[in-house]
Amino acid sequence: MVDFGLSRAIRKCDKNAIIAEVKVHSPKHGDLLRGRDPISILKAYERAGAIGISYITEPKHFRGDFNLLRKICKETELPVLRKDFVTTKEEIERTAEAEASAILLITRILKDKTPEFVDFALEHGLDTLVEVHSESEVGMAVKTNSTMIGINNRDIGRLEKDDGNVMLTAKLSPLIPEKFVKVSESGISSIEDLKVALRYADAALIGTAFMKADDPEKIVRKFVEAKLC
Repeated sequence: MVDFGLSRAIRKCDKNAIIAEVKVHSPKHGDLLRGRDPISILKAYERAGAIGISYITEPKHFRGDFNLLRKICKETELPVLRKDFVTTKEEIERTAEAEASAILLITRILKDKTPEFVDFALEHGLDTLVEVHSESEVGMAVKTNSTMIGINNRDIGRLEKDDGNVMLTAKLSPLIPEKFVKVSESGISSIEDLKVALRYADAALIGTAFMKADDPEKIVRKFVEAKLC
């Protein structure tokens, strides 16, 4: 298995492996930035011990900005994951050129093209987080050469407006071979959620709960250092 920045950092992490997301807008919760500087939030995540940074570049529903991705990549030494509804190989090339470390590839969108897109991203030096939300999608993801598989606890088809929770991670994780780094995504808002997520996955990707907090550094540190046993 290829060993890249984000997956390697997760495997070597000796605390709770938290990928903290700079999420400026949520279709469900609206404006999450609330006038704050996204780079200041990035720095708060770094100080709190996040293992990596995630950023959504999709502009319509999540108000993402590819130029901000570039800036985030330049401002941090942590691995950066680009999240978007990637459908072309040109987007993979753009992600590599922006010096991101990893890219999200969604099985529901790419379907039988997923293995091809994974290999193309790996060839461009990117970790791949292949996202699943069902048993059938896990079946597709495990046939790829991806470094990571992400279980999205919420339904991206409903733009995360559903009430999905970490029990989906508990359900799908046993179907994923140990050679893949497993990431539990979304629907994680408490330490109790985190306990479930990290019982079944190697890392947790959290955005909304951190962005809704008045003190992002404090809440991320709480999640990173929480005793889960």
